[in-house]
Amino acid sequence: MPAAPLQDVDVLVIGGGQAGLAAGYYLNRLRRDEASGRSGPAPSFAILDANPETGGAWQHYWSSLELFSPAAYSSLPGYPMPGWEGGGNPSADHVAQYLRTYEGRYKLPVHRPVRVASVRAATGGGYLTDTDRGQWTSRVVINATGSWSRPYVPLVPGSNRFTGQQLHTADYRGPEPYAGRNVVVVGGGNSGAQIAADLAQAAAVTWVTRHPPRYLPDDVDGRALFDIATRRVRALAAGEPAPAGVADLGDIVAVPAVRKARDAGLLRARPMFSRFVPDGVQWEDREQLDADVVIWCTGFRPDLQHLQALDLTTRNGVPATDPALPTRSADSPALFFLGYGDWCGPSSATLIGVGAAARDTVSAAQMAQMAPGFTAR
Repeated sequence: MPAAPLQDVDVLVIGGGQAGLAAGYYLNRLRRDEASGRSGPAPSFAILDANPETGGAWQHYWSSLELFSPAAYSSLPGYPMPGWEGGGNPSADHVAQYLRTYEGRYKLPVHRPVRVASVRAATGGGYLTDTDRGQWTSRVVINATGSWSRPYVPLVPGSNRFTGQQLHTADYRGPEPYAGRNVVVVGGGNSGAQIAADLAQAAAVTWVTRHPPRYLPDDVDGRALFDIATRRVRALAAGEPAPAGVADLGDIVAVPAVRKARDAGLLRARPMFSRFVPDGVQWEDREQLDADVVIWCTGFRPDLQHLQALDLTTRNGVPATDPALPTRSADSPALFFLGYGDWCGPSSATLIGVGAAARDTVSAAQMAQMAPGFTAR
């Protein structure tokens, strides 16, 4: 079988979820501006996505998951999310459909399914990206792979002795398989609260958290969180006294389903257990609880293994970025990280927050790919 041909673009976006599509929107706008004569040459670009379909992580969430905000405050740049006619806020399925429409509306050049194995500095500058469908060269890489494929589960003594089922947020699809079973939900963030609430009517749920749950005020939604984070980042950048951040307000957004379960007394958290036993879990005082299932709602880590060959500088466990532009790598002016959270842009892991980070990233990427004498390192 002949090898796939080498493909070349100015800007390669790795990841076709919400962050990758937002970058694609601004890259596509440069192309439209060139076609209309409003600007000079636009960079060529492509988006590589490991998923077989559009929708990013949203296509993998459980059906009852809902956004923190109404549709009007949950849009990517350029095209507002259509209104949601169901109860509460838009569902994960609604978001996935929105992303499918968004990609088609702007005819973004997404290639899928394509799995990236590694990104290397190319001889003479730029990057060589190896995938399961051939190689790409580019002058710029925008890495927008998210974290869904890297679930984090902490090590707890005795976990290999537990005879029940263990799964992660990434594996949860709904309450039906757990009806009538004893389920322990671990995690004091939004996923833990939402999954515990989702299961409360179907299973015997025990919710455990390392610290007492901290709910944000009931009137705080995703838009308010974005505004809070943005004001704090701007104040810090200007050397001004910083207002309280999101973490100072709480950890859990009280979306309608969580609020209903909380107010009904169904979300009473217990402290984290200390070890597993064959039939369940055990606390430090030797109290035991029988469990059929343990669901780890303990977060994710950025999916960056394919960048190991670049030997990037790290800071607090993630790639170091430029203080002047938090999406740009501190090691290279042509490598960017988009959509992973506050370390690469305030609220950049959210639908409403990723647009500003994508706009600034694409502007910087355009300049980087035009720079004379460019080298990747």
